[in-house]
Amino acid sequence: MGASSSLSPVPGTDRPPATVVAVEMGYGHLRAAVPLADALATPLLPMDRAPLAGPEDEAAWRRTRKAYEAVSRLSQLPFVGRPMAAVLDAITAIPRLHPYRDLSAPTAAVRTLERMFERGLADRLLAHLRRRGDCLVTTFFAPAIFADLGGWDRIVCVVTDADVNRVWVPREARRTRITYCVPTDRARRRLLAYGVPSQRIHLTGFPLPLELVDGTGRPPLEALVGRLRRLDPAGLFRDQHGLELDRVGVPSIAPLAGDDPPTLTFAVGGAGAQAEMARPILLSLAPLLHEGRVRLVLVAGTRQELAERFAAWCAAAGLSELLDRAVEILWKPDFLAYYRAFNDLLARTDVLWTKPSELSFYGALGVPLLLAPPVGAHERRNRRWAIQRGGALDQGDPRWVGQWLPELLADGTLAAAAWAGYVRMPAFGTRRIVDVVRATFRDATPAGRRGALTGWRPGPAG
Repeated sequence: MGASSSLSPVPGTDRPPATVVAVEMGYGHLRAAVPLADALATPLLPMDRAPLAGPEDEAAWRRTRKAYEAVSRLSQLPFVGRPMAAVLDAITAIPRLHPYRDLSAPTAAVRTLERMFERGLADRLLAHLRRRGDCLVTTFFAPAIFADLGGWDRIVCVVTDADVNRVWVPREARRTRITYCVPTDRARRRLLAYGVPSQRIHLTGFPLPLELVDGTGRPPLEALVGRLRRLDPAGLFRDQHGLELDRVGVPSIAPLAGDDPPTLTFAVGGAGAQAEMARPILLSLAPLLHEGRVRLVLVAGTRQELAERFAAWCAAAGLSELLDRAVEILWKPDFLAYYRAFNDLLARTDVLWTKPSELSFYGALGVPLLLAPPVGAHERRNRRWAIQRGGALDQGDPRWVGQWLPELLADGTLAAAAWAGYVRMPAFGTRRIVDVVRATFRDATPAGRRGALTGWRPGPAG
């Protein structure tokens, strides 16, 4: 996976040498890594493929990914999905944060990572770091913990959810070499409870795509103004909040033109766990789509079979003639092509309907979120965070979206969510994380700068 440096806001003379690493477990970790690779002008290296993984390593990661995706999809089935939902909850479980207490005891998942390290799963990563002397920047916990176990001194781990499982932190949390960048204060408090020293935790926000922010790292105001115009056709939001908008310099929002309907984007996630919801959505929205009152984009990601199912459901709903006009299907053969195309789509998206994955943080762009039911404990925490910030709403019944969506537009509810996300969700994550990477590279110990490996191994699992 390559990365474009032309978008980088970081001056070339001030970019710290970095290796950006992610793992494909759904799109979340990849989606967070690409803007950092862009900003640091370095390729994104997958931990689960060459050159950082040998054939046996690739096979191990592939088995893990397929198992996770299968559990995610099966957990969404009625009745028979309940056991799989319980399995998914067990995998992603996060204990209650309150009352505050010591949560640093290692779990079975932590011990499993140590065994993976001892089997040599990180040998190529460590050799790469020792050869180059880079700061490791990763959006997945495993590379960070492997590098820590190997004695590497410059590690930045970017947390991609509002709250995190114990597996993100090594056994000896108080001695860790990992510097964490977290998107929420709750994630910061969680890492403290796991034993990570406070000076190793930085509240940065989530890394947003460079294509969708300006030179300062902020989503452009003019994009928000155009979106509010389409989300507030009756002007109710503007009537209620006009003085507030004026005070922060939002220019006058002209009335909605009849030929400029809002665009609803339905993104179901990398595993396709909730793709079936597209069928009732298409049937319910069909009259509005034919009347030109809304546009719909169905996001299949890199799953060609899902794109084909979407096309078949469009035909069943009598919408074939509207394909590539009022209805679009986004599919690309590889993640990086999909990522770029999805960002282009977000620039013209007015409402994003998704499960509360890493896309929960995209409300900071001023795009209101309609949240499908969460899949796993981490998504439940993301959902709570996004709703508390005001940038997200729980979805209504997909069978009746053709009725409740116009109501949310008419009363300004979606416009209010767009505004709340823009002003209450952190938008400068990419730039702040790069600042942390720069400081981590600068402050590394001499041993780390030489790329020395300590040879430390964990004690007996138990």
